[in-house]
Amino acid sequence: MRGVAAARPALWTAAGGVVALGLLTLTVTGRGGAPFSADVDLLRWATEHRPSAAVAMARAVTFTGTGVVPYALAVLAGLLAARTPRRRAPSVAAAVGCLAAGQALRYGLMTLEARPRPPRQDWLTQASGWSFPSGHATTSAITAGLLAVAVLVRVPRAGAALAAAVVGWGVLVGLTRVYLGVHWFSDVLGGWLFALSWLSLCGYAAARLAPGTRKAGAVRSPPSPPSPR
Repeated sequence: MRGVAAARPALWTAAGGVVALGLLTLTVTGRGGAPFSADVDLLRWATEHRPSAAVAMARAVTFTGTGVVPYALAVLAGLLAARTPRRRAPSVAAAVGCLAAGQALRYGLMTLEARPRPPRQDWLTQASGWSFPSGHATTSAITAGLLAVAVLVRVPRAGAALAAAVVGWGVLVGLTRVYLGVHWFSDVLGGWLFALSWLSLCGYAAARLAPGTRKAGAVRSPPSPPSPR
């Protein structure tokens, strides 16, 4: 019963994220992939504020949003979330699977949407594929969510600051994609909404499948006392 009750907020969050992502996707599609005015303004601001130190830092941060780093952090999240040594392997597999499946689904949506990236002359880092939703933003947000939840599970009070720092890293990776000129901000927003929806669905599944979770009405009655002889 406890697992079922804990799963409901995750399900509602997932539903809200899917609706928001769907509306954004339909709007982008209806515009033929053209950027919003806010997208253009933010990219213009980025191109006008690019000191060498800030660019170097943005490149370093954006590097951590893909490749081996997110998977190493997902493994760490699985290890932290495991309550017993026996649960470590399944917990790590679940965290890595959540990240990998999220990336695959995001890639499918990106291919279907086929939104062009910003003009290449504004790029300050390499990029490949279509633009919406941002792969770096999606990957780093999923990873940050997994690790933040794991930290809060392990140390609920003392881990709040660390969890906030991890989420901040995920947000910063997404923003560097705009600053470096390879994504519109709406691409990054789409990646964040995708990550929120997918993480919530994974959380719902984890809560429903957690050991000890029982279906409603399946509470075992206490054993009857032995009959007198």
